[in-house]
Amino acid sequence: MLQRTKGRQQQLTLGQRLIRDRVLLLFALPGTALIVVFHYLPLLGNVIAFKDYQPFLGIAGSDWAGLQNFSVIFTGDPAFLRALQNTLILTILQSIFVFPAPILLALLLNSLFSERIKRIAQSILYLPHFMSWVIVVALFQQMLGGSGLLNNYLRSHNLATLDIIGNSELFRVLLTTQVIWKDTGWATILFLAALSQIDSQLFEAASVDGASRMRQLWHVTLPGLRGIIILLFILRLGDSLTVGFEQIILQQAAVGRDVSEVLDTYVYNNGVIGGAWGVAAAVGLVKGLVGVVLVLTANKVAHLFGEQGVYSR
Repeated sequence: MLQRTKGRQQQLTLGQRLIRDRVLLLFALPGTALIVVFHYLPLLGNVIAFKDYQPFLGIAGSDWAGLQNFSVIFTGDPAFLRALQNTLILTILQSIFVFPAPILLALLLNSLFSERIKRIAQSILYLPHFMSWVIVVALFQQMLGGSGLLNNYLRSHNLATLDIIGNSELFRVLLTTQVIWKDTGWATILFLAALSQIDSQLFEAASVDGASRMRQLWHVTLPGLRGIIILLFILRLGDSLTVGFEQIILQQAAVGRDVSEVLDTYVYNNGVIGGAWGVAAAVGLVKGLVGVVLVLTANKVAHLFGEQGVYSR
C-alpha cells in the first residue's frame, strides 16, 4: 500500500504538485517575497566592490575599478588588520563563553523539579532578548558607569570606584558579558526542546544500572543534544565574523576605535561615514564568502563524524 502511494506521488507532474500544494505555497509566498526582496536582491549591490562607486552617479554610471578596492585586504592595511584582529578575538571569546552558556542554562532549567518555577525562570530569562541594544547598553551604563549604581555605592562607603564602562582593557569582557546576559535565555529554547525529546526510559535504565546524575548527564543527556549542538555551531561559524554591530557602535566612542573596531564597524566607518563605498563593499563581500566557506567546511566535518549537519550529503 505504501509503495503504491509513493508511486502515485512520483507520477505527479510539477504542475500537478503545484496545484495540489497551492494553499501551502500561498502561505509561504509572503515570507518568500520578504527573503527575496531584502536578502537576495541586495546581493546584486555587491558589484560596487569592483567599482569606483559614486552615489550621485549610481552603480551603472560609476567606473569599474577591478580589484583595486580589495587592496586593503591584500596589502595589509593597518586599519583593516586591526579590525580583523579585534573581530577574531571577539569571535573566539564568544565561541568559548557565549555559545556554551545556553546549553548550561538549559541543563540547569531542565533539572528543576517544579514546572511552575521552571516556567517563571524561563519567562524572566527570555525578557532581555526583546530589549534593543540601546536599552541594554544604557542599563549597563547605569549600573557600571562612572556615575552608575555600583560606583555610587562604593563612594557612599568610602571605597575606591571601578572603571568598567569606557575601560579599553575590559571592553571585550564587557561585550561578552552583555551578549550572555541578553541572549542566553532566549537561546535555551532549542536546547530545552531537544531535552524534552530524550526518552525518559534511558534515564531510568541508567539509574537502575547505578549511574550517578553526572554519569547520566555525560552518557545520556549530552549525546541526546549532540545533533542540535553541532547544527547550531555550524550556523554560528557562518556568522562568526559578525560580532555585534549595534552593540559595538553604541560604545565605540567611549573606548576608541583601536580596541573596538571590528569588520562591521570598519565597513560602516569607511563606507557610510568615510564615503569609501567600494572598499567597504569589498570587505563585506570577503567576510560573507569566508562565512560560506566556514559553514561548508564545518558541515563536511560533521558528515565525517556521522552527523547530518545543516544539510545531508
